Amino acid sequence: MILRTPLVAGHQLQLLLLPSVLLLMLHLLLCDAKTVNPGDSMQMQHHQMTAEPGLPEPRAYMPDAQHLDFVYHDHEELTRFLRATSARYPNLTALYSIGKSIQGRDLWVMVVSSSPYEHMVGKPDVKYVGNIHGNEPVGREMLLHLIQYFVTSYNTDQYVKWLLDNTRIHILPTMNPDGYAVSKEGTCDGGQGRYNARGFDLNRNFPDYFKQNNKRGQPETDSVKDWISKIQFVLSGSLHGGALVASYPYDNTPNSRLLKGICRSSALCAMFQTYSAAPSLTPDDDVFKHLSLVYARNHAKMSRGVACKSATPAFENGITNGAAWYPLTGGMQDYNYVWYGCMEITLEISCCKFPPAYELKKYWEDNQLSLIKFLAEAHRGVQGFVFDPAGMPIERASIKIKGRDVGFQTTKYGEFWRILLPGYYKVEVFAEGFAPREVEFVIVEQHPTLLNVTLQPSKRLEGIGPMGPGGVPVGGVVGPGGLYRPIPSPQHYRPPVPPYAGAASSDSGIFSTISNGLNSLYSNIFG
Repeated sequence: MILRTPLVAGHQLQLLLLPSVLLLMLHLLLCDAKTVNPGDSMQMQHHQMTAEPGLPEPRAYMPDAQHLDFVYHDHEELTRFLRATSARYPNLTALYSIGKSIQGRDLWVMVVSSSPYEHMVGKPDVKYVGNIHGNEPVGREMLLHLIQYFVTSYNTDQYVKWLLDNTRIHILPTMNPDGYAVSKEGTCDGGQGRYNARGFDLNRNFPDYFKQNNKRGQPETDSVKDWISKIQFVLSGSLHGGALVASYPYDNTPNSRLLKGICRSSALCAMFQTYSAAPSLTPDDDVFKHLSLVYARNHAKMSRGVACKSATPAFENGITNGAAWYPLTGGMQDYNYVWYGCMEITLEISCCKFPPAYELKKYWEDNQLSLIKFLAEAHRGVQGFVFDPAGMPIERASIKIKGRDVGFQTTKYGEFWRILLPGYYKVEVFAEGFAPREVEFVIVEQHPTLLNVTLQPSKRLEGIGPMGPGGVPVGGVVGPGGLYRPIPSPQHYRPPVPPYAGAASSDSGIFSTISNGLNSLYSNIFG
C-alpha cells in the first residue's frame, strides 16, 4: 500500500517533482507495493526485510569526475549537484529544503530511495546530518559522495538495491552552511567557522534532558527540530571531525554523585561535573554500543582505537560514551533519542577538522562501507503496526520496551520500529481511548520481528478490575457514560531524572565563565 504524503508537513518544500500521473506509473512499475494485513493482535513473524546472508558487500565506488570530484564544494556548487542529481535520477531521489540558515542558505535534504516521494507503509526513515560545525566539512563531502554512490549503483549493486528498496534515506549534507563559508581549508584545530553566523554552537543549541539549556534557539536548529518532529526517524548519524571515534548517548550527565552534598556552588559543581569524564548510559546502552561498533568495525581505521595525537585520548574499539569523553549540554544526539526515540550517534571521522582536499578520497575509502552498513541496522529488532479491532491504524500510540524507559510513538499509519539485539522482550502500548496492552516477543539475529498489536477500546466500569480511591479504576478515570479511560500517557517515555539533575541550570559568575571557557576550548580541540 503506497500512501502519498508530504515529506515535511508545514513547510513549503522545494521538490523537483515529475507530473503526478508519471510518478504513479513509475511507482507501479518500480516499487514493491506492500499490503498490510492486521491479522491477530498477537501475530508475530520474522519479516524478510534484511539483506540475505549471501548478499555481496557493497562494491568500491569510483566517482564520475564529470559530476562529483573529491574537492570541497561551496554552497552554490553543492546546490547545483543536488539539483542535477535529482533531475538525473527522478525515480531514486527527491530534494527538499527544511529551512534556511541565518544568511539565507537553504538547508537541503536529499531523499534517496526507490520510493523517494512517497511514504511506503512499513519502510523506515533514516538520516545523516553533516557539517553541524561549519569547520568540519569532511562529513559534508562524504554525504555528497554517498548520494552519488547510491544513485549510480542501484542497478548494479545488490546490497544498495536492497537498502534503497527497503529504506527511505534522508541526507542533510550541511546543517551549518554559513559557518562553512568562513572556514579555511587545511585548518585542523581552532574554532573559526565552527559556529553559525550569530556565533552559536549548533550542537549545544538543542533542549537538554539533564540540564536546562537557556541558549536562544537558532534557525538551523529550529529547522532540524521541526523536521524530526514531522518524520519518525528510526536511526541517525551526525558527522563531525577532530577525532576518530563513534560516540553514543548520553552526551550529558547529572551532577557528579561524588560532589553531591559537599559542593555548595552550583557553578562550581557544574565545572567539576563537566570534566569528571564519567559515563552516562542510556536504557538502550547495549544497542548504542552495537551501532557504534558497526560503524567502527566497518571503518578502515576507527576500530583500532588509535589516538589522533599523542596528547589526545585513544578509544577502545573506536567507540565511546559521549559523557565519558567530555560532557556537553544541548547536543543533537541526546535530543533525537530522548524526545523522539531516534537512535542517533555522533561520528567523528577525521583527526583534522578541515583537511586538504587531496585527502578526501582516502576518507571516502575509509568510510564508505561504514556509512552503508550503519543505515542497514534500521532493519534490526522489532517493527510492526498498532491497530484497532476494525484493522484501522492507531496514530500516536505511545510505545515502550519494558525496562527501557525511553519510548516512541506510532506514525499516522500505525507503524513503529525499534532497534533491539537478540533476546526476549515485552512491549507496552498505550493509546487514548484504548485499554493498554503488553505483548511479549522475541528477536533473532538474522531478521527483524514483525509484531502487530491490536488494542481494544476502553471498557465500561463493570468488571474493570481493582478500584482506587473514589471508585475510580486503578490506572484510569471514568469518562462520560461510565466509560473507563486510561490516563493518557506522556508523549514520550523518559527515564526519571535524578533529583540533583539540572541543579546547575542557573550557573553564573566566575566559575560559570571558567567552565564555559574550558568547554569551548575542549570542543575546539577535539570536536
